[in-house]
This record gives sequence, structure tokens and C-alpha cells, in this order.
Amino acid sequence: MYRALLHLYPKSFRGEYETEMQAVFSQRLRDASGFELLLLWIETFFDVLFNAIRVHLDILGQDLRYVGRTLRQSPGYALTVVAIAGLGIGATTAAYSITDHVLLRPLPFPDADRLVTIFETEPHYNRGELSPANYRDWKKQSKSFEAFGIYASLQVNLAGQGEPEALIGEIMTADVLPLLGVKPMRGRWFSAEDDRPGAACTVLLSYSLWQARFGGSASAIGSKVLLDDEPCTLIGVMPAGFAFPKREAEIWMAARLAEDPDRNNNYLVGTAKLAKGVTLAQANSELRVLAAQTERQFPKELKDVSAAAYNLRDAVTPSSKTMLIALLAASLCVLLIACTNLANLLLARALARRKELAVRSAMGAGRERLVRQLLTESLLLAIAGGALGMLIAVTATPLFAALVPTSLPIVALPSADWRVLSFGALATVLTGLAFGVLPALKATAGAGLREGSRSGVGGRKERLRGVLVVAEIAASVVLLVTSGLLIRAMLRIQGTDPGFRADGVLTLRTPVTGPRYQKTVPRHAFYKRVLEDMRVLPGVQSAAYTTSLPMVWRGGVWIIRVNGQEPANPSSQRASLRFVSPDFFRTLAIPLVLGRDVAESDVLTSPLVAVVSESFAKQYWPDQNPLGKQFNMAMADRTVIGVAGNVRVRGLEQYSEPQVYLPYQQVQDGWFVGYIPQNVAIRTAQDPSQIAPAVRAIIARAAPDLPVTNVQPLSEIVAGETASRRAQLVVLGGFAGIAFLLAAIGIHGLLAYAVSQRTQEIGVRMALGATRGNILRLIVGDAMVLALTGIAMGAALAYASGVELQSLLAGLRPNDLDAFSAGILLSLVMTIAGSALPAMRAIRIDPSTALRAE
Repeated sequence: MYRALLHLYPKSFRGEYETEMQAVFSQRLRDASGFELLLLWIETFFDVLFNAIRVHLDILGQDLRYVGRTLRQSPGYALTVVAIAGLGIGATTAAYSITDHVLLRPLPFPDADRLVTIFETEPHYNRGELSPANYRDWKKQSKSFEAFGIYASLQVNLAGQGEPEALIGEIMTADVLPLLGVKPMRGRWFSAEDDRPGAACTVLLSYSLWQARFGGSASAIGSKVLLDDEPCTLIGVMPAGFAFPKREAEIWMAARLAEDPDRNNNYLVGTAKLAKGVTLAQANSELRVLAAQTERQFPKELKDVSAAAYNLRDAVTPSSKTMLIALLAASLCVLLIACTNLANLLLARALARRKELAVRSAMGAGRERLVRQLLTESLLLAIAGGALGMLIAVTATPLFAALVPTSLPIVALPSADWRVLSFGALATVLTGLAFGVLPALKATAGAGLREGSRSGVGGRKERLRGVLVVAEIAASVVLLVTSGLLIRAMLRIQGTDPGFRADGVLTLRTPVTGPRYQKTVPRHAFYKRVLEDMRVLPGVQSAAYTTSLPMVWRGGVWIIRVNGQEPANPSSQRASLRFVSPDFFRTLAIPLVLGRDVAESDVLTSPLVAVVSESFAKQYWPDQNPLGKQFNMAMADRTVIGVAGNVRVRGLEQYSEPQVYLPYQQVQDGWFVGYIPQNVAIRTAQDPSQIAPAVRAIIARAAPDLPVTNVQPLSEIVAGETASRRAQLVVLGGFAGIAFLLAAIGIHGLLAYAVSQRTQEIGVRMALGATRGNILRLIVGDAMVLALTGIAMGAALAYASGVELQSLLAGLRPNDLDAFSAGILLSLVMTIAGSALPAMRAIRIDPSTALRAE
């Protein structure tokens, strides 16, 4: 037992003192008995433990002083190792921090794993919104949930507190905040009294809005604000960083849901907390039963409608998950390349010191002592690299902000908390061991005093370093090809025809909400005045109002009925709906294929008409003239007066259903409140941003208390469709660039060292008649063998990566020839660049000098 305990000491210490220590302990053991024996063992254990720690610290101090002296003699080497380690650790830590923030870290709510969102489902729609009637029935009958509430999007105009401002927020029932478990930092939650139909308006503010609008004053609580002309009481302020259901929310209002028997009035999202002991599968089983019962009661309205619950974190789309995991894998590739490069550097340094190590071994230093010292050096350099890496990670993390989905109730960027710091520390230690162990073992294996330059370290002895370089090249090929695939995919998406022309168009939003704008005639008077004034501005060619601009609002889907018949499959007979003013198609340069545009004469008292998209006409009246045909949509029969080109209203990458455009005056007072035209598009012959001040002045004259928001060229909206992809490419391209550079350095390092070790061999070859061309081919040939091996392995791994990234490739094949050709060509260029200097050094060797060298 005592011999086993002595293994706490270093091996060198045991070799010198173990026999003597065992003899002393044996004597004390013979002299002890009974209770003294127990005390002896306790005393011995702590004595050995503390002394062993002291010995280890003493040796560590010796090693650190020695490493410090040696590194001061080669500062270039030390700085190179620290920089490479910092790049690898920094890239991996930054990628991990974002992946952990989005996919792994618990959401910032108590019992977050029990929080779910609830949707209606249909055969082709997995996440449809709830109707108030269905919500009330399912809440009353369900037993799987501890609490069940709803929320819905809210846009209101804040007036009476300085400049008018448009706010984004949510309406919610009184159940929601308690089930989330987040209390206001000031004030109170919504009460059941606040939530009843007809109750006075009550609101909660976000911390940022409270600071910006009310200066963080406690007196704001209980005060009144005017929201869409309705006086509302501020009852509380949510904590800083609270984001629900998405981080853009600035204000929350009590829902005050009125009775609504319409089962197809879908605009609510359910949120609930699972009862203790209830699984998500059990809750979904109950929801399906409840939905089936409701469908039997209302077979016409709820045909094929069911319900499903999803974990709150499932708001992350599969493509976002795939990209984050891919970036983490890419960062690990960079770390692998960095480690192989560092291992090569350390191996070259250790092999160059074999004579020194042999002398120290001959003087009594054991292999364990030498390995320990070399590992101390590698870990010290890794720690310095880790510190640099954490700095790089903190600096680089904002580049990842565009990759954090806005649909999650989390802040945009993660903080450098204990999880990130722990990962960085673990990456540092593993990096130090990864690039330190093999060089230390190889350098101390059989070093001898008689080894001279003649023995060389070429040929088979360089196999380990060659394997490391092959691994670098393979990893860099994977990153280069993957980046190429994503670049090709983005170019394909950017080349997609959106169905309109975005250049030269200024867009903005005037949130015409509230009681004063619910009547059609005064609302139309506002539109008419604003549009007439805009159209006479210098350079303006046309202007129009619309419910929503393409790629901005993606809702508004309605069931289509043709010839008075109910659709056999409602999910396949849907179209998106927008109200538009005249000149909308001209302003966005959407081609009008047949018929006419909507006109000012299309009012509520005239026949109800519609312009439909080509895809709509083709689906319902193939090979027929659609003009004059009738269909039912949004609770009314409408006649087709025109056919417009198809528009990608849901974005460049998503399927867009057929579209229907209705005249902006053909709506009854108080109907289709969510479809009131609020967005303006203005086509101008000059730079769109130049007319923005004049447009703001026009709206201010027409409605001084109406805010103007989202002022931006339409081209920026279209460019925003690929913003997340550009962020992905910046990060992944950065990783690929680092990998490319490190792999080139690795090839250069290997060949430079090989040339230095093969100086005599090259001298002999040249003395025997080898030309400079022969030597050049010898050195570059070695590099090309490594490159081709690495490229073959990397290409296979790149194809596998492409298959995993299929959802991000926009229809591109994972074996795309252009991406693979570019990646392979760059790898060959990298190989040539890395071998150029060593090859030039080799052909300049003087045979006579090389043969005389020892």
C-alpha cells in the first residue's frame, strides 16, 4: 500500500528516494500497533500527499524557468506557436459559444424543458395559428398542461410622449408570463381582470423601451400612454434581456379576447407548460384527441385540422441547426489543422534538440523527466495561445450575430460565461496535449550521443510529420470545397428572378392602425393625399400603397373556392392576399400579362374584382382565358380583371403560393384589420434615399402623429434575403482562409526541415550528377505526393459534408464540379506555394560545402 502511495511522487523522485522511504516506513510500521497504526496511516497519507504536491510544484518551477530561458532564445518560434494556437482555439471557442447559445444552453426560463408552443396542423401545414374558439375549447379540456395561454403579434403607434413611434410587441393572455416564470422587474403581471373582454388597456414595457422613452423613471409605472389612440396604463417593466416570443418585442398588451365563434379566424399562437410527469408525446396524443373531437363537431370548418405541441427551442429551423453544426465542425477542422501544424513545429524543434536531450539523459535524466519538460513547454505555449484565442473569440463573436435566429426568445449574442470559459480552457489543455505528446515521445525515444547529421531524419523517420501534413491538407480541402458549395448556392439564389424589379424603389411603412383608420373612406382620403403629393416629387415615376411588400410579411393565406365548391384538399387550394392601390404593379415593375390594373373606380359599391398571379390562373383555369372568371376568397365572390406575373412573396428560397391582389377600397369598415395597406413603394429615377426626407414631410403634413418606419430601398430588402448566408460565408470563408494559410505553412515547415536534414544527401546527389531540375522535382514531388493524398481524403470527406449540408445548397448537388475543382486547384496552389522556398533553398546547396559539413 505504501509503495502504491509513493506513486504520487514523480518517477525521478521515487528512483532516488523510494528505497530509503520504504525502509523508514517499514520500521515505523513495525513499531506501531492498535490505534497508533491508524494514526500512522492517516499521517503518512497526508504527509505523502502534501510532499508530493510540493515536489511536483518544485519540478514545475524548474521546468518553467528552463522553458522561459529556451523560449527567450527563440522568440519567433514562441510567437508563431502562440499565434497558431490562438487562431485554432479562438475559432473553435467562438463557434462553440454560438452553437451552445442557440442549440444547447437552456432557455432563460425556469423549467424551460417543460415549455411548449401549440399550433394547429393540416396535411401540408405543420404550424398553423390557432383560432380563439379552438384555443378556449382545448384549454378547458386538456389535462396535460399546468398552464395554457396564447399570444399574437402586435403593432401599435405610441403617441403623446415626444415623437410618434411604431412599436413591435405581442398581445398575450394573463397565463403567459406566470407560466414562463419571469416577473416584471418593476410593477406587476397581467391579472385576470386585465384580460377580460372590454377591460381597460394595460401594457408592459421592455427594459430598453423604458430607458429610451421614459428615462428609466419609476414614475412611469401607473402612467397613461396613447397606443393607436387608446389610453393604456403602464403596469410594469420586464427585466433587461427578456425576449418573448422573439427578441424584437418592445411592448406586451393584455389580450382581452372577445368571444369569437369563427373556427377559421386563425391568428393566435399557443404556449403552455407541461404538467409534472407529462411527456411531450403524451401531451401531443391528448391534443390530437381533442382536435379530433372538435373536428367532429365542426366538420366543415375544421376538416383535416389537428393540433401539435413543440418544445419552445424547436423554433430553430432545421437549416439553421445544420449551419451552426457545420460551422462548429469547420472550426474543429481549423483546430485540427492548428494542432497538426503545432505538432510539426514542436517535432522539428524537439528533433533539433535530440543531442541536448541525449546529453541530459546520459547525465541521469529519465525519459519521464524529459517528456514532462517538453509537455510543460507545449502546455505553457497552449495556455498563452488559449488566452489569445479567448480574446479572438470575444472579438469575433459579433460576426456570428446574424446566425442567431430571431424566432428564439434569447438575446442576440452570448455572454462569455462559465460555459464558454470552460470550453476554452478545455480546448486549450487538449490542444497543448494534442500537439505536445507525440513530439515529446518521439524526441525522447532512443536519442544517442553518436547521432550526427549523417544519420539524417529523412525518409521513414519523417513519416509522422508527413501524416500530420496530409491531415492538414485533407481538412483544408473539406473547408475549401464546402465554402465553394455555399458560395455557388448563394450565387444561384441571388440569380433567382423575384418577379419584380427592386432597383430605384424606396419603401417605407406608415402604421395606419387604431380606430381612426378602421373606416375605409377616411383611410382612402389619407392614402390619396399622400400618394398625390409623392407622385409630383422630382424624379418620382409612380407610387402605391400595399398590405405588404414582397419578402417582408409572409402571412395572409386564404382558402380558394371555385364554382361554389368546397376544395377537396384545402391545403392545396390556397393563395396569399394583399390589398393594393393603383400603380402597384407599375411601381414594382411586375408585368401585367392580361387585363387591367385595379383602379380608383373599384370601390365597395362596384363589383368586387381581383388581379391574380399567373400561377393562380394556371392552377384554376388551365388553357382558358381567366378574365371574367369568378372565385370565392375572404368571404366574398370576386371577378378576375387582370393577371400579373408571379412574385416570390415568401423569399428567394421558399415556395410562394399563388397571389391575389384586391383593390384597396373594396373592404368594409372594420374588416380585415390586419390587411390594411400600410406599406408604400415609390419608384424614382434618382437615388431612392434622396427623396426620403421629402416623403417624410408629406406624411407628417397629412398625419402629424403617424410614425414613419422601415425606410429603405427595396433592393436592401431583397439583399436581406441572403444576409444570413453572407454571414455564414464570412465565417466559413474565414475558417477556410485560416486553414489554407496554416496548411501552406505546414507544407513549408515540413519541406524546409526535410531539406535541412537532407543537405548531405542532396549534396551527394548533385556531386553524382543530379541537376537542379532533378532536385526541384525531388522536393516538389514529395510535396505533391502529400498533397494528392490529402486531396483524395479531403474530397471524400467534402462530399460527405455536402450531403449533410444538402438543405443549404439550394438544389445544388453535393458533388458540384465547379466547387470541387476550385477547392482542389486551391489546394494544389497551396502546395506549390508552400514548397517554393524549400525547393529554391535545395537547388542552391553547394555540394562541396554539404559534403564537408558534420
